[in-house]
Amino acid sequence: MQFSQLALDKRLLATVDHLGFAEATEIQQKAIPTAIAGKDLLASSRTGSGKTLAFLLPAMQRLIRSKPLSKRDPRVLILAPTRELAKQVYGQLRLVVANTSYKSLLILGGEDFNQQSKALARDPHFVVATPGRLADHLEHGHLYLHGLEMLILDEADRMLDLGFADQLQAIHKAADHRKRQTLMFSATLDHAAVNQFGAQLLNNPTRIRIDSEAEIHSDIHHRMLFSDHLDHKEAQLKALLEKQDFKQLILFTATRGDTDRLAVLLSEWGYSTLALSGELNQTARSQIMQDFAAGKAKILITTDVASRGLDIPQVSHVVNFDLPKHPEEYVHRVGRTGRAGAKGDAFSLVGPKDWPSFKKLEAFLQQPLAFEAIEGLEAKFKGLVEKPKRGPAKAKPTARSGKKTGPAKRAPAKVKRPVAGLRDIGDAPMMVKKKPVQPVDDES
Repeated sequence: MQFSQLALDKRLLATVDHLGFAEATEIQQKAIPTAIAGKDLLASSRTGSGKTLAFLLPAMQRLIRSKPLSKRDPRVLILAPTRELAKQVYGQLRLVVANTSYKSLLILGGEDFNQQSKALARDPHFVVATPGRLADHLEHGHLYLHGLEMLILDEADRMLDLGFADQLQAIHKAADHRKRQTLMFSATLDHAAVNQFGAQLLNNPTRIRIDSEAEIHSDIHHRMLFSDHLDHKEAQLKALLEKQDFKQLILFTATRGDTDRLAVLLSEWGYSTLALSGELNQTARSQIMQDFAAGKAKILITTDVASRGLDIPQVSHVVNFDLPKHPEEYVHRVGRTGRAGAKGDAFSLVGPKDWPSFKKLEAFLQQPLAFEAIEGLEAKFKGLVEKPKRGPAKAKPTARSGKKTGPAKRAPAKVKRPVAGLRDIGDAPMMVKKKPVQPVDDES
């Protein structure tokens, strides 16, 4: 569907055309008409589906076509869970409002509070913010939301998971009037807290579900590799970097320590590398992201701080050096590649410590994941087999009274190992005779 079929103002159509967008994505086709009609919206769509434009264009349409409710209050407030995602949204907003009289402002935690209060006093039309810092400014009276026309929550599930429920409630109460329109986007509509919170914020919303958060992105080739231990993972990583023809690559790790260590190691291998973790201050994080987006390094090594909100078309590969504990984060990690119709490759190194996370991921995706191997670096580890659970012992009647007592006490007998059987582990059945021995090497 063309954007011209979505009843957008001709000035917005000119902007869309100037930005090079031809056809609307599925979330844009369904969300834009609903939002333009003034209805509240609760929508789910996978990462990289174009949802940012799905709420920015209706917001601009409202400002163009209607009179403001207040001359001083922000007209549109967009909330995002992380600084990185807020900066990405703000970057797209700047493109949409370019060559117009509408003013926009980005409010992030970790930046100068007084400078932000001065910027808010200049009455921006759009405010993009993280909820914690915006709630602080509300509490100090640096802005009011009595005239707010649109409240947009991007990745509401993530905001709630990060503990921003109280701040979101405060923002909602500050802008609680019948003329406010609310758009809520979530990775999934099966999130109980999102539905409960949406019932408080939204007025008879239209629900749009484009695809499940657990749905594997069809443009990404997911490849799993068994790993024996830390040294084995590093050897596999080196082989992948040598064999894969990548434009830019993001390497995800579990800890800051791994991030720093691998950055040094990859530099020794001759790769231009940047390292990013949540412990860095905002200025340093922003500089690293800008440098990577500008192509100053081929590899970005990071924790989950960059699993959302990083939109760089040149990222052709993602490698999970460690699997994340939560399967939702896997989807967001690999979603950094295969964006805007491009193809991507995602490799995951699965060792004994990653096995519980791998099983959670398979259950989350509701499909088996096949394993591959690098020639000469095949792993001995092939997965762990869960021990069968034993039920409680049944009480037996005594010979003397016939009454039931507790389980009979007797000397422990030798437990006979179960007969070996076939079990599918990875992409082929194998004979499992005993539980594999846990390797001594530390993967963390």
